[in-house]
Amino acid sequence: MHSLVEFCDGSLIAQLGSPDMRIPIAYCLAWPGRINGPAPRLDLARAATLNFEEPDVGRFPALALARRALEAGGSAPTVLNAANEVAVAEFLARRLNFAGISALVEAALEGALSRNWTKEPDSVEEALFVDHNTRLLTRSLLPEIAAKAS
Repeated sequence: MHSLVEFCDGSLIAQLGSPDMRIPIAYCLAWPGRINGPAPRLDLARAATLNFEEPDVGRFPALALARRALEAGGSAPTVLNAANEVAVAEFLARRLNFAGISALVEAALEGALSRNWTKEPDSVEEALFVDHNTRLLTRSLLPEIAAKAS
């Protein structure tokens, strides 16, 4: 399951597919169309059952950060996304270890919240301003977080 949406009436819609990131990537690249990609088709008869467990926020701290950003509302999800993009780029460039990704995102989210950058933007320009400032903030926090995470 790649995604699950719950509606206000309690009903759910799930997007299921083979565990292959080429599927959602192709979906993004072809939006609003679809690409007939190389990923294997999901065979529900072979999958037989789906098992669900409570998320382990200890093992996956980014889940708690995402929930916090959603609960804060406004532009907090924009802050989360911008900080995550910087953190992942730094990880891929080997300037941050894997555990440092969520630590850096958390520090950036804390910084944005303390600076009151998370009000709902009134325009695209304001949203881009939050994104830009968050990226600058996240990069400025990198040396300290990378040192702690190593």
